[in-house]
Amino acid sequence: MRHQKSGRKLGRNSPHRTAMFRNMATSLLLNETIRTTLPKAKELRRVVEPLITLGKEDSVAHRRLAFSRLRDQSAVGRLFTELGPRFEKRPGGYLRILKIGYRPGDSAPMAIVQLLDKPDAVPEARAAAEEDMAQAKKSAKKKSKATTKKTSKKAAAEA
Repeated sequence: MRHQKSGRKLGRNSPHRTAMFRNMATSLLLNETIRTTLPKAKELRRVVEPLITLGKEDSVAHRRLAFSRLRDQSAVGRLFTELGPRFEKRPGGYLRILKIGYRPGDSAPMAIVQLLDKPDAVPEARAAAEEDMAQAKKSAKKKSKATTKKTSKKAAAEA
């Protein structure tokens, strides 16, 4: 019987599972958003949240512990310089898991995993992206008007 055995096996042996979660945690800490299956996302929470808690207090011992779990120097550096101070006042719950439907090939439930409390630079980027979209729409309208005029002239010439 499987009593008192926590964690999902996810169809992998132990070293493969460890390496997979190490890679996923590194990607999440570097990119702040990843897309994966829902069971993996829920299991990833158990890996990343203790790391962020570790990153709240910067010390050599904590950095070595984090490096032993992640094996990526850039992710450890970002954990202690950016993410730890960002989540200083939050008492846990650093991730958001959003369900995004099912994967087309095998209908596996998919999810997006995000870090909470994004920095304030995001609204500026969003505003810039909205301006770019508005310009693209204007240019697309101009092009569509020009093509409709050309097609109407061709139709008139043929008639």
